[in-house]
Amino acid sequence: MRLLRLLVLLLVLPAYSQQGGMWIPSLLKGMNEKEMKSLGMKMTAADIYDVNNSSLKDAVPQFNGGCTSEVISSKGLLLTNHHCGFGEIQSHSTVDHDYLTDGFWAMTQEQELPNPDLEVTFIVRIEDVTNQVLEGVSTLTNEKDKQKKIQENITRLTNTLPKESWQGNSIRTFYEGNQYMRFVTESFTDVRLVGAPPSSIGKFGSDTDNWVWPRHTGDFSLFRIYAGKDNRPAKYSKDNVPYTPKHYFPVSIGGIKQDDFTLVFGYPGRTTEYLPAVAVQQIVTSLNPAKIELRDAALKVADGFMRKDNAIKIQYAAKYAGIANYWKKWIGETQGLKKSNAIAIKKAYEKDFMNWVAKAGKQAEYGNLLSDFEKNYAEIAPYALSRDYFMEVVLRNTELLSIGYKLYQLEQVYNARGEQSFNDRRNNTIAALEETYKDFNKNVDEKVFEQLIELYAAKSPKQFLPNELVGANIKTMTTEVYGQSKLTSYSGTKELLNGDAKTVMTKLNEDKGYKLVKALAEAYMNKVGPKYDEINLKIAALQRTYMKGILELSPKDARIFPDANSTLRVTYGKVNGYAPKDATYYEPVTYLGGVMEKYIPGDYEFDVPQKLIDLYNKKDYGQYGENGKMPVCFIGTNHTTGGNSGSPAIDAKGNLIGLNFDRVWEGTMSDIHYDPTICRNIMVDMRYVLFIIDKYAGAKRLIDEMKIVNGKGK
Repeated sequence: MRLLRLLVLLLVLPAYSQQGGMWIPSLLKGMNEKEMKSLGMKMTAADIYDVNNSSLKDAVPQFNGGCTSEVISSKGLLLTNHHCGFGEIQSHSTVDHDYLTDGFWAMTQEQELPNPDLEVTFIVRIEDVTNQVLEGVSTLTNEKDKQKKIQENITRLTNTLPKESWQGNSIRTFYEGNQYMRFVTESFTDVRLVGAPPSSIGKFGSDTDNWVWPRHTGDFSLFRIYAGKDNRPAKYSKDNVPYTPKHYFPVSIGGIKQDDFTLVFGYPGRTTEYLPAVAVQQIVTSLNPAKIELRDAALKVADGFMRKDNAIKIQYAAKYAGIANYWKKWIGETQGLKKSNAIAIKKAYEKDFMNWVAKAGKQAEYGNLLSDFEKNYAEIAPYALSRDYFMEVVLRNTELLSIGYKLYQLEQVYNARGEQSFNDRRNNTIAALEETYKDFNKNVDEKVFEQLIELYAAKSPKQFLPNELVGANIKTMTTEVYGQSKLTSYSGTKELLNGDAKTVMTKLNEDKGYKLVKALAEAYMNKVGPKYDEINLKIAALQRTYMKGILELSPKDARIFPDANSTLRVTYGKVNGYAPKDATYYEPVTYLGGVMEKYIPGDYEFDVPQKLIDLYNKKDYGQYGENGKMPVCFIGTNHTTGGNSGSPAIDAKGNLIGLNFDRVWEGTMSDIHYDPTICRNIMVDMRYVLFIIDKYAGAKRLIDEMKIVNGKGK
């Protein structure tokens, strides 16, 4: 038995060693292409990224700046996650036409719904511009001067590097400032809602199942890109026509199985894989626990109201999902970092790094890095914690405070730039707040405020608190703020902002809610923000040097990928189950039968539409079923993060087999430490997507648009 286990390990470890990483698609030739082919890929690097010919990259736009999407027809049909399109679905929903509850399907092109603020962006080409960006930087010694010069160079290059008039330039940093890449982009702003399943399918399991496996969520929605008659980006117009893409994905119904190759293409948001051990220790023991506790309190309040009132449920659906998402992620991340011994592994790596430094005779350049990290992270600790409390309580989770902070910024504009700038900013603020107040409920927010301000006063570092919170009676404060402040309604806020600048300033500074926001903001701005930024700038410089040392001194066969930064990346792996704990193994595929096992009639998270029950009972799966069962989701070893939501999961031949939407809870620490034995991404099986569109919704016109393949051929 011991020999058998050893043989299994010898077989498994080389495969695992080729997985993980978020790779720049324009740089796949060489090691990455060989690795992908060893895992079963039948394509070439040029099939994935090519400037001169159609390639996979041309079918993968970023969706509204925070998710990924993919084109799946010659008429610009766009697929992304239900949770990525949730805000648009919600904005078209009313109590009478509740698309969140009932779903939405445009049965004709004319029924597709416009979304004024929605944008998708394609990458046209990627170029290395490191030398141009760093021109004139090496002679500077002050870190602020270096950053200023880099930003000046980026601004100049962004404005002057050649592109077509309808295209954009974006320059992003890689490897902590050791490399810079230019992205030429095309952005489309006429993007219309085409279809979405009811939340009981698209959000099945909701927050209970979020970040966990097994999963049974049909997390998808459909949009369509429209363009001008010249097929170029154009503002919304009834005269616009469906966009003709350079490439779109054939959709495979051939199915998946254990060890099948998977490639996920998308825009991962942010990872910090090269943090030193001391930084990870701070996250695990201080920062994450504080943020988890704050969001836990906010969620419990909102959940109590949402379960009792359907109007509040609609109002708060998107906000609740947004708060819950990272709350649960931080819980899993903390547990995963502990379980995988990430801190010890990083310390061992740092020991190896220092050996490389000594061997190369580079002590002068890199010898003090680790001790400098220790010193600066110790110094920043109370500031970082206080910053997180301010961000979570004031800016993210208490709406009256976040609204008040926007008005505080308005006062800063007036003080710095005068009345004309104030008037311009005021008009924009009033317009933007109308949408905010549409989904604002005073009673909900008052209870959230009471819970979070109490935690802020009790647990944020005392030396940075404003006087208003020191020894305050939180219940009395809450009653006074929500009973007297005009910030509790849109009409009240507009009244505060009515008049000339001096009149507005006087009214604002007499308002109970605004005065508290201002006290919180000024305490942060005076006591926390500047010092945090000062120390963080030192840490960023150390991190850049550390990354430079890793690139310079690592063994030649080291797999060193740049951290995610919301730019287009490729991650590859395999369909694979996993063992999260002793005596437990998870299969890599779930089925519709699992939905029925979780079904709780009328439940907020686990209700199932009657039509889906009927289809299940009849086993009416059409061409999408497999051996009498309906596949729903599957997992793989692809290294993903936030921003990969909606990413296409692609098979060895370039066909679309799934839609990425989550990670397993035990592996959420992959943003900081990727462990291929337990890190898994979760994908909706495209057969389930097609089944819902076809058999559940009856939207066959959409199926007819797609190129359906059986997966056996390219």
